[in-house]
Amino acid sequence: MKQKRTRRGPGAPGGLEAVFGVHAVRALLERGITPTELWVQEGEAGARLADLVEAARAGGARVQARPRDELDRLARGAAHQGIVAFAAPLAFEAESALWFRLEAWPHDAPPLLLVLDGVTDVHNFGACLRSADAAGVHGVIVAKDKAAPLNATVRKVACGAAESVPVYQVTNLARALAKLKALGVWITGTAGEAEALVFEADFSGPTALVMGAEGKGMRRLTREACDQLVKLPMAGSVSSLNVSVATGICLFEAVRQRGPASPGAVSRKP
Repeated sequence: MKQKRTRRGPGAPGGLEAVFGVHAVRALLERGITPTELWVQEGEAGARLADLVEAARAGGARVQARPRDELDRLARGAAHQGIVAFAAPLAFEAESALWFRLEAWPHDAPPLLLVLDGVTDVHNFGACLRSADAAGVHGVIVAKDKAAPLNATVRKVACGAAESVPVYQVTNLARALAKLKALGVWITGTAGEAEALVFEADFSGPTALVMGAEGKGMRRLTREACDQLVKLPMAGSVSSLNVSVATGICLFEAVRQRGPASPGAVSRKP
């Protein structure tokens, strides 16, 4: 099911979504996703971005030189770095695909899943996806409601992770967590009032790490569905961390426990 998109900037080809920035565009090409069209800033940017331009052109993309002010208007404040690619919009993976994959688990290592409850900020969402990709997470789970869309800003912030990590959209998060438990996945939620530290949790088996929205944290039903709650030790004056920072710390504790052979994220490509 596709998430409703935000309105595209002026000049964007119909039916396509803009992907801004060098890292995000390079990630598209490295994953075999050829944009339909590529806009490159006129002037010195063309020479600086020659490798990306040639790779996109070789894949069949139409390349156009455009003035900087046009790219600025399209990016609406995003750091486009002189390059914008237009590709098909991303879509969430269906909930049925999650259960199919888990019931016929194809990997030797146990699943490592990231669950985001109420994370609606696209910058935080993109940063969480980037951490998930780096940590070898097999899939990210979000609810149909109160969740950020998979839009151009997420793709920009994620630097390619939005294309590589499967993002499953479930209708009811509490029910989905209950089904994960029935499949043998241990649910670990994060909460500031928890007694145990994240470093005391066991992430070596099938694991789903649940991160709540900043400020509000996990919703009540989500919290009740967790097998255990953990927290990060906070030694300073601030009481909490940005959700994407906390996600990275918790995920890499799981990586540490699982050892250097932890598998990479499952590609979205068929």
